[in-house]
Amino acid sequence: MDELVIAGKAYSSRLLVGTGKYKDFSETRAALDASGAQIVTVAIRRTNIGQDPNQPSLLDAVPPSRFTYLPNTAGCYTADDAIRTLRLARELLDGHDLVKLEVLGDPQSLYPNVVETLKAAEVLIQDGFKVMVYTSDDPIVAKQLEDLGCVAVMPLASLIGSGMGILNPWNLQIIFDRLSVPVIVDAGVGTASDAAIAMELGCDAVLMNTAIAGAKNPVLMASAMRKAVEAGREAYLAGRVPKKIYQASPSSPTSGLIGS
Repeated sequence: MDELVIAGKAYSSRLLVGTGKYKDFSETRAALDASGAQIVTVAIRRTNIGQDPNQPSLLDAVPPSRFTYLPNTAGCYTADDAIRTLRLARELLDGHDLVKLEVLGDPQSLYPNVVETLKAAEVLIQDGFKVMVYTSDDPIVAKQLEDLGCVAVMPLASLIGSGMGILNPWNLQIIFDRLSVPVIVDAGVGTASDAAIAMELGCDAVLMNTAIAGAKNPVLMASAMRKAVEAGREAYLAGRVPKKIYQASPSSPTSGLIGS
């Protein structure tokens, strides 16, 4: 499978996975191994990565030597909060600069606040961060984020944790076509077919958490998602047959038939 390149580093997996919502760190690690993911997101405000030395640390179960950490700003509703959170993450992770920025609009929908997101992205990029950014499926905003210098743009498929899948494939298609940095579908994936469809449309990767951690069998779902992403990417590269409305096309040759 061809490699995903983000901020100059190549990854063989195009599935990015979150580390929250599992019953314990042991299940987290088992699901990550089954997913084949190399990049894992970490909610700095909700996960212990050294802030509390008296509690179990994710760093022990999911070592940074094995996985690329992607600290995120889940739970931040202003640019200032997001900037402060990622600066803390950089300190905790010894200067780690690859981050996921998300600034939310409200706690009910968790829809991104694009005005605050743009503001935070500009400051973080000037501060030396390599910013992967969660945003709406607005092609204009996505292009603005690329122009600011974000290393990857991550439009939602549907609301965070909704499991509704891709609600607006047309907007996503415009984003895929217009941006040159990796475009990663983020939020709303519910099952393997959603991930496959995202990849077939031409996105570069898929990020998910709830779809795996919230499944009845997270480890098995992680394995299914791995296969779906791989299959979807291969189908995209292969190039599907064109859709023909009201026009059949025989799958076998029509010349040289017996009796003709």
